[in-house]
Amino acid sequence: MMGEVHSHLEENIRPYIDLIDSLRSVGIQKDLALPTIVVIGDQSSGKSSVLEALSGVALPRGKGIVTRCPLELRLKKVTGVKWKAVLTYWPVKAGKQASGQAAWSTRNKKKFEFEDPSSVEIHVATAQNELAGKGVGISDDLITLEVMSPDVCDLTLIDLPGIARVPLRGQPEDIGEQIKRLIIKFIEKQETINLVVVPCNIDIATTEALKMAQEVDPEGKRTVAILTKPDLIDTGTEKSVLAIVHNEVIPLRKGYTMVKCRGQQQIDDHIPLEEATQIERDFFQNHDYFRCLLNEDKATIKCLAIKLTQELVDHIKKSLPQLDEQIKKLLWDVRNELKECEGGPPQDPRGAKQFLTQTLKRFNDQINSLSSGELILKENLFAQLRAEFKKWNDHLNRLKTSFSNSKAVSQKNRGRELPGFSNYKVFETVLQKHVAKLNKPANDLLSSMKDIILEHLLDVVNHCFQNYPVLKNITVSKINNILSGQQEKAEQRILEQFEMENLIYTQDPIFLKILSEITNERFSEEQLPMFDKKCKYSHMLEAHYEIVVQRMADQLPMMISLFMLKETAEFLSTDILGLLDGANVSELLFEDSDVSKRRKDLRVRLDRLSAAQAALTEFI
Repeated sequence: MMGEVHSHLEENIRPYIDLIDSLRSVGIQKDLALPTIVVIGDQSSGKSSVLEALSGVALPRGKGIVTRCPLELRLKKVTGVKWKAVLTYWPVKAGKQASGQAAWSTRNKKKFEFEDPSSVEIHVATAQNELAGKGVGISDDLITLEVMSPDVCDLTLIDLPGIARVPLRGQPEDIGEQIKRLIIKFIEKQETINLVVVPCNIDIATTEALKMAQEVDPEGKRTVAILTKPDLIDTGTEKSVLAIVHNEVIPLRKGYTMVKCRGQQQIDDHIPLEEATQIERDFFQNHDYFRCLLNEDKATIKCLAIKLTQELVDHIKKSLPQLDEQIKKLLWDVRNELKECEGGPPQDPRGAKQFLTQTLKRFNDQINSLSSGELILKENLFAQLRAEFKKWNDHLNRLKTSFSNSKAVSQKNRGRELPGFSNYKVFETVLQKHVAKLNKPANDLLSSMKDIILEHLLDVVNHCFQNYPVLKNITVSKINNILSGQQEKAEQRILEQFEMENLIYTQDPIFLKILSEITNERFSEEQLPMFDKKCKYSHMLEAHYEIVVQRMADQLPMMISLFMLKETAEFLSTDILGLLDGANVSELLFEDSDVSKRRKDLRVRLDRLSAAQAALTEFI
């Protein structure tokens, strides 16, 4: 019936249709949306009749929800073939019926080829029952029906469930909302042309399908409307219907087409589609009001087929540059994700041992780079450490103020001596008590350093061993043990440092230089011991504490950096390489199953995208 349509179209239409079909065949629609035409309509709008007329095959019919899964109808004009169809779908895994889950990795594609057009209805119904369950439920899972015949046009359409307002017996109360969600998922995509089927004998403004199309396409750029059942309109409303077709009521950029498909009586009388096509033309030719639509190419299924094919090809042409960019970006992302998954360890023992050696060496290189400040994974380790060191220095400086009142210091710390006598023991005790206040902040600094260094070491572990849980756990355990041991060593060195500070010692020239700077007086070794007066106690205390500050401000950060970072990195590198001695390689390189699955999925996706890019490159 549609054999003549092809001659009305441009010669280059078929390549564009074939291109999109080839992209679909590699499964690219799992990654991005392809240009397509989606058919929507209220229940009993005549949607199935339109699709039957376009495809030449009888689809499931009946009351209520007949289309219960999205049905992709691929029509291909093929010479030399009388009629052939291929139906494919992916059954849902047992126990997860009809809920729309996409568990592709647990499904096996079902495929049926047949040459009898009368078998279409039973095959589609069987697929729907398997995907959506027997009854009246719906599913998001796609059924693809490819029809090859010399009598069809080159066109691909996706039929969606009819919009239901009132649930029938056995249907969920929210069946209407379920259907709307399914429809929105398809029609909101900018790559989709929305084909809305509306009966002529109802108020078009109240049609739910057209309302939904307007919500996602308010300017009507992607919407085509079909007016069905023109033979059922009330006498006197013909001009109003014509106004709709002429885009005067609800304007659509792509306009309206009116069709008259087989009615139920014609179906019951087994009127063939070819005869129904002639009946349709005669209807318009003899209609007082609608005959003008024939000359305007706005009536009949034949006209609709030509229009839809051209609209789809135009849409494909506009979409190709964006499609090419999307595929290139997705390829870039997938390749980067695959790098994160690595290639995985070789299966042979020798190759696996070499792979383990390289993996451990790469880890050690990164650990050494981290300790020298050359590696930054997330944050700059040394910037964080320097911030902690500054807090420590600021705390040291804040404690200087307690020596400012010379009289108060002298009176508070005066021993049993008479006025005019000095007691060095008092001077020594004051400094020792003051320095002792630094002990807790010093250990707090050590604890903060440990936490920061541990966080950065674990980042390196996750970066190098994220796919290998056994190796990761062993390394984390080693890091914790080494850091704990190093922390004990650092605590001991800090304790020794404070014990040394209790000796209250510095070189005379250093002490006199600091004292001179504090008092703005000149003190030298020639004056000793003439300036040993109590009035100078606070200045002398402050001078010695300034020396303590200068020592501790640098010494503790250097000490902690040595033990907690430098030595930790060295010990860890040695321990990690020790894993190679008598190692159970297969155990160390055991992979998380999720990682292995992810790598496999990414490789499949990479192949799919590469095939799609190759098809596009060859076409463009």
